[in-house]
Amino acid sequence: MSKSVCVVGAGAAGLTAAIRAAEGGARVTLLNAHPKVGLKILMSGGTRCNVTHREVSERDFFGGSRPFVARVLRAFPPAAALEWMKAIGVELKLEDTGKYFPVTDDAQTVLDALLGAATNAGVSIESGARVVRLGRKGDKWRLGVQAVHDSAALGAEVKAKGEARWPLPDVEPGRWVEADRVVLASGGLSFPRTGSDGTGYALVTALGHTLVPPIPALTPLTASDLLCESAQGVTLPLELTLRIAGKKTFTTRGSFLFTHFGYSGPAALDLSRHWLRAEGEGERKVTASFAPGWTPEKLFRDWFDYVASDSQRTVRTHLRTWVPERIANELARECGVDSRRPIAQVNKETRDALFSQLLERELPVTGTLGYEKAEVTAGGVTLSEVNPSTLESRKAPGVFLCGEILDVEGRLGGFNFQWAWSSGTVAGRAAGSK
Repeated sequence: MSKSVCVVGAGAAGLTAAIRAAEGGARVTLLNAHPKVGLKILMSGGTRCNVTHREVSERDFFGGSRPFVARVLRAFPPAAALEWMKAIGVELKLEDTGKYFPVTDDAQTVLDALLGAATNAGVSIESGARVVRLGRKGDKWRLGVQAVHDSAALGAEVKAKGEARWPLPDVEPGRWVEADRVVLASGGLSFPRTGSDGTGYALVTALGHTLVPPIPALTPLTASDLLCESAQGVTLPLELTLRIAGKKTFTTRGSFLFTHFGYSGPAALDLSRHWLRAEGEGERKVTASFAPGWTPEKLFRDWFDYVASDSQRTVRTHLRTWVPERIANELARECGVDSRRPIAQVNKETRDALFSQLLERELPVTGTLGYEKAEVTAGGVTLSEVNPSTLESRKAPGVFLCGEILDVEGRLGGFNFQWAWSSGTVAGRAAGSK
């Protein structure tokens, strides 16, 4: 007789796991807390859904063991994900950034294809079904389910960053569901209004798992920076460096956006988890290089080449080699020089200050926008407590974990979706096997 499998969470990882388990012959029920399925898929990539990246390796991920991540990725690599998307009816295009998107530029295309594949595989999907209890009864797993009708209530129980204990919700299940095996794909805490309320953490800790303390990741940075006023809405490529107690700990390069509240764009989002994780480890300092790849020596030679060939070249014109005019004006002001002054009339002290601002201007980060704007959650179930070949729990055999609930999160660019496809495939196939 075929195994019964209950998958908790109908995001990218959960839908994948459900489809894979059903393809293996299992009778699959997919329970989703939110009344609407796949909300994070619809929100992703600016509603375009960046399904994967041209090149993906374990080095694109943070959190737990990279060899663990590499093993899961090898089981279902990007090439396999591309073939699968095509097979379920999603035609993709590769952009210059290395990101793959559906040709429709519409995340709904991906969600519809996944739901269609689930239906075709025989998966029974129940939305508005929040799992609040999980335990054994004889040779079966019993899942206590609470009906959710008011989506606004979800997310009200999101816990503060770094909290080690995750108590189960103080509610009685309205009904019980039994299954031979369970896949937990309930996500983390990011975008809590979509149903990511931390209940998954409560379920796994009740089973005996330990958590790397969850924190928001890929979330915008807040700041008190005059440059945000003068350059609001400006996007440009730059390099960010995080130093903790004076030691360089992380560097990222990419597109960056000045906003009314601080900083956004891929470079800022990629930095956020590292800034948050370093809390309490010493003074945190973030600097920006507006001229990635340049050195003070190279800037010096370039400056004097122009002094010799174009003595009336202004500071503003010179800085516009690397930054837009609004930022050029602000950097000049910060160094105490009129941006209209010819560079030939700038003294050494001011010139060196301009070079310093170009290469390592401090960005006064004050915090982040937290889980409300975080694309993923860093932290989660410790990887040593999970079998990397099957993603079966070592604490509770018969329970499989995939997606964001594990201590794995990728950088921006389709890597977290690839983790969802890969980990969902591994967990689903293992759970659905005879």
